[in-house]
Amino acid sequence: MILSSVWQFFSDPVLQAPTIASMLMCLSSALVGVIVLMRKRSLLGEALSHAAYPGVILSLLFLSTFFPGQYDLVSLSVLIGGFISACIGLWFLEKMQKLTRVKDDGALCFILSSFFGIGVLFASRMQTTNVIYYKMAQMFLYGQVATMTGSHIWIYTGLTLTVITIILLCYRPIILVLFDRDFSRVLNTPVRLIETILFFLLVLAIVIGIRSVGVVLMSGMLIAPSVAARQWSNRLSKIFILSAVFGAVSGFLGNYLSFEVPKWFGNERFSFPTGPMILLAAIFLAFFSLLFSPKRGFIFRLWRIARFRWNCKEENLLKLLWKLQTQEGLSKKEIQAKSSLSYAHTTFLLGYLKQQGWLKKTGFKYHLTSDGIQRAARVIRLHRLWEAYLVYLGQGIEKVHRSAEEMEHIISPEIEAQLTELLNDPKQDPHLQPIPARETTL
Repeated sequence: MILSSVWQFFSDPVLQAPTIASMLMCLSSALVGVIVLMRKRSLLGEALSHAAYPGVILSLLFLSTFFPGQYDLVSLSVLIGGFISACIGLWFLEKMQKLTRVKDDGALCFILSSFFGIGVLFASRMQTTNVIYYKMAQMFLYGQVATMTGSHIWIYTGLTLTVITIILLCYRPIILVLFDRDFSRVLNTPVRLIETILFFLLVLAIVIGIRSVGVVLMSGMLIAPSVAARQWSNRLSKIFILSAVFGAVSGFLGNYLSFEVPKWFGNERFSFPTGPMILLAAIFLAFFSLLFSPKRGFIFRLWRIARFRWNCKEENLLKLLWKLQTQEGLSKKEIQAKSSLSYAHTTFLLGYLKQQGWLKKTGFKYHLTSDGIQRAARVIRLHRLWEAYLVYLGQGIEKVHRSAEEMEHIISPEIEAQLTELLNDPKQDPHLQPIPARETTL
């Protein structure tokens, strides 16, 4: 049932063009969005999409004046007008940053508001003189995916192929310009040319994309898929691929949900605009990635933090038992009195250590097992080894304990080996306490 419903969007004559065209638009916008995100200029897409609006309105005014009734020229006219207007906005933005002391975010907001205000001013005039063209202009303000035809598929196919081709051909120079402009100049990389090409792709993607999601929402389609992709990888090539996938999926989900959700409510008159639904789908993917991606996701990060804190408490308790161990052992109350843990927390930790085989219980007394002694001795060794290292660097003896309390939980075996070699395998720490031998901590 679901598969047939999905296939309908690629086979139905009415649904096919909006679905495929919006998927291609989202795919190409997502690829360009990666570049914008990596340059840390996410607001640039927002500014240029609004800067294109005056060009859209003026191109429609020009068309209504000199070519009245030629509605088949609307797409071409808007593309040219929006492209020129966005380029002018970009030129003003660069000049403002070079000639004034206005910072980047201030200049972007100025260009966004001023150009959009000019567009609204012309649109209000058009509302009374050219009603038909004014309604067409509204399509580019808020987007109107449902009315796209087969010609839009070819337009977005051309845009997608252009973006992919340029990224593939200029991939190495793009990496250099994005991450190290000074080094790219040393390698005689044509930095200005690459930046011009990147700006061209951005403006082109925005101007063509506003037909689908509109001026107001276009920047979201640039950023949301790339934000989602960034959470799953650190490699730029994978980020490009994942961003393209997330963009295409967002384009399809927006069309699917816009068509199907009203049916779920049993009221087909209750409509969800496709453009906003596409953006909401992209935002959902971005939030899902921000929460659940294994390496950077918030949920997994909370889990890693909680696990690290648990390991610290576990090792601190082992260290305490190692220092206080006696032949008779220690009772739970004695252990709690020496530690800073609550009774319930102490009970749970002791049960966990016993389950791991590091602790044994004889009557009401707890003893470290041989494995527990080795593990505790290693924590002690790392603590005292780090204290010796800090003193070696010139740190005062009275200041090294606090740092060692933290570092003892994160020093890896590789770092331990390097410290041992650097310090000639010391036998005592700066406080003249013995450092457990490495062999006894294995």
